[in-house]
Amino acid sequence: MPLKKIVSGGQTGADIAGIDAAIAYKIPYGGWIPKGRLTEDGPLPPEYQLQEMPTASYPKRTAQNVIDSDGTVIFTHGALTGGSLLTRKKAVQHGRPVLHLDLARLTNEEAMHSLVDFIEQNDIEVLNVAGSRGSKDPELYDNVFKIMYSVLIMTQP
Repeated sequence: MPLKKIVSGGQTGADIAGIDAAIAYKIPYGGWIPKGRLTEDGPLPPEYQLQEMPTASYPKRTAQNVIDSDGTVIFTHGALTGGSLLTRKKAVQHGRPVLHLDLARLTNEEAMHSLVDFIEQNDIEVLNVAGSRGSKDPELYDNVFKIMYSVLIMTQP
């Protein structure tokens, strides 16, 4: 089943890498971002078409992106902490499939194949991309972009 849309919360790092891969591959994207288009680097530029929440709460944004997707992938280098851990908790709470890809333990190719299997096994059409923010993990953006772009190639008809 092909991916039809990528959603994320627009934060630096994994979130925006997923959106940028969708834009580069030319598939629909979206998601919710806190009021004021909050990211750790300031407001997300307006060319990113994400919906603003009525609140600046990151946890409420996280929950809404989980709810509005068929499944969530969380990218990190290491254990789940902070917002990434909250994302997994929200996915479990709302009965949505969730996959944590620890890129400290997996190659990009292994992560890509695990994600394709996850998408196929759970019939995911709308994928929520989450993970560490840029300041916590400066290398994550490039890895997630490459993995997501490859996954989009592999899951399209």
